[in-house]
Amino acid sequence: MKFKTLPLVLSIAFGTVTAPVFAGESDTQAPTSTHKVEMQQVRNATVKITYAGTTFLIDPMLAKKGAYPGFEGTYRSNLRNPLVELPESADNVISGVDAVIVTHTHLDHWDDAAQKALPKDIPLFAQHEADAQLIRSQGFKNVRVLTDEAEFGGVKITKTGGQHGTDEMYAIPALAKPLGEAMGIVFQAKGYKTFYLVGDTIWRKEVDQAIATYDPEVIVLNAGKAKMTGYEGAIIMGEEDVLRASQAAKNAKIVAVHMDAVNHMSLTREELRAYVKKHGIESRVEIPEDGASLAF
Repeated sequence: MKFKTLPLVLSIAFGTVTAPVFAGESDTQAPTSTHKVEMQQVRNATVKITYAGTTFLIDPMLAKKGAYPGFEGTYRSNLRNPLVELPESADNVISGVDAVIVTHTHLDHWDDAAQKALPKDIPLFAQHEADAQLIRSQGFKNVRVLTDEAEFGGVKITKTGGQHGTDEMYAIPALAKPLGEAMGIVFQAKGYKTFYLVGDTIWRKEVDQAIATYDPEVIVLNAGKAKMTGYEGAIIMGEEDVLRASQAAKNAKIVAVHMDAVNHMSLTREELRAYVKKHGIESRVEIPEDGASLAF
């Protein structure tokens, strides 16, 4: 599935039907963090998170540089995606992965190359039944719908909400449908820092609620400020949201990803580094290059 004629007609499955999932333990947060959480920024929104000994691959886009046309109706749509190569082979990216989480099925989060590279029996979490049905139709046999929370490999994973664009965009049915829904994820386990991966959303009340509810110590923001032609605002977060996150969660480390790799991102790492330095929050914010690993 590719981007076609509507602005940002993304490769996506539609629908909001949900299905049951495994229950997780409620008491997973320890008062102090004694163990290390590891994260690798792969490229774009693709990250690997090793949490309580379990490795999750998030939103795999594994194609070679220039494999796909630019997303029509978006900023710099003349450029081909991805804009850069993977920092390592796709085989290395998927090596050691215990489960995959697809926050939504837009091409820059779940592409043909990932579908070909990943084992068809790997445990995979999707945001709702429509996405799960699409992924099953691509040959995957162990797809689970994350309706609220689940336990996997000793880790509690909880679904969070948001909105993949502005209210103005969602008021137009021909845009609202392809923009669709996207989820975020909170990871928790005793002795580990609470880790909130916000996903493809602008700043919404759901983000405030997640921060207030889970008090995350690490927050990963998709901060490339993706733009659509002819519309104000962005469809994911940008530099002002990085500042806002640092203010809303004063004890959290902020990690900015989803930058410099697909055509419609309008904020570069270089620009964001200058912004966080200007606002005196550089010690609170990580802006990892592709391939870089972080530990918390």
